[in-house]
Amino acid sequence: MFKTLEILYHQGKQYIPDLRKAKVPGIFRGRPEISSERVDERALAEVCPTNAISINPVRIDLGKCTFCAECSRHYPGKIHFTTDYKLATNERGRLIVAEGLTSQISLDPDLVRKDIRRIFGSSLKLRQVSAGGDNSTELELNATGNVNFDIGRYGIEFVASPRHADGIVITGPISKNMAEPLQVTYDATPSPKIIILAGTDAISGGIFEGSPAIDRRFIEQNHIDLYVPGNPVHPLTFINGVMDLLGIKS
Repeated sequence: MFKTLEILYHQGKQYIPDLRKAKVPGIFRGRPEISSERVDERALAEVCPTNAISINPVRIDLGKCTFCAECSRHYPGKIHFTTDYKLATNERGRLIVAEGLTSQISLDPDLVRKDIRRIFGSSLKLRQVSAGGDNSTELELNATGNVNFDIGRYGIEFVASPRHADGIVITGPISKNMAEPLQVTYDATPSPKIIILAGTDAISGGIFEGSPAIDRRFIEQNHIDLYVPGNPVHPLTFINGVMDLLGIKS
């Protein structure tokens, strides 16, 4: 009985009828909020293992944040992680949460390519590429198709071959060994095609940023249609982000 109650606390009920209004149970860390409390900002920034925190004013880059919550543990009055899982956006700068701002992260509709909603609005097939990932975000993306989330109800599915895909979802920091296979996969995907970065490692390199073992030229050379932060990405974050990109209301 206690084991069942523990599972319900962490995972909630199995099937989620409305993925737009779902509540995240348990200990989930979502969008942070930064108060105006006076602290030693330099010391606060040094707590972050990925240099996601900048100062004057204090800001957190969710594209670099691992959601480890060390900052909030050291400075609980300054930083608080909410359960807001709607973190995806199509503009890299919108992933930076500034002190005093409590608004939800959203997409810029003007930056969404018109052919995306016209062609993929009712059916989108994605090929996931683990480019040096640790399988955490990969597991969460796999969960988007289970009975809890059922992303397929919106016509969104993962496929085995890039030749059957409308775009690619990249996880991992892109290791040198995966740079060429990633390019080959992208080239094999028919145009028009989209690129989604899922997870901190894919967006910025995460804890591997600056490592000689990664090669991120693909990111620099191609247009990114959607950034989905998280470490790992929560299924609701990914699904809501893709729905926003496609213009799916519910």
